[in-house]
Amino acid sequence: PEWNNQGRGSAPVDPADAGDLDVWAISCFFIRVKARGRGITHRLVDGGIAFARENGARLLEACPIDLSRDSRSIGLFVGSSRVFEKAGFERLLERKPGRPLMRLVL
Repeated sequence: PEWNNQGRGSAPVDPADAGDLDVWAISCFFIRVKARGRGITHRLVDGGIAFARENGARLLEACPIDLSRDSRSIGLFVGSSRVFEKAGFERLLERKPGRPLMRLVL
């Protein structure tokens, strides 16, 4: 319910997508501080893509954060936009600065 909330950066572009069971989302990652920087998020995204494909999703969305040199890890539980770009996601729009809504067509 929070993903599809109209007040969020992750709100669907097409309101019909909110009820479409074939539109999936990757929303958060929980990686221990000592394990960060080892490519775990990349592997989790790749696994999520494979799982979504195997289970009939047609679209996969994410609302990560753009990193800058000033970025702190506090908001990275949503993932870095670079990780999603490397996995083939495209930017749809940006409702909140630095928080693009991204999509991968499966």
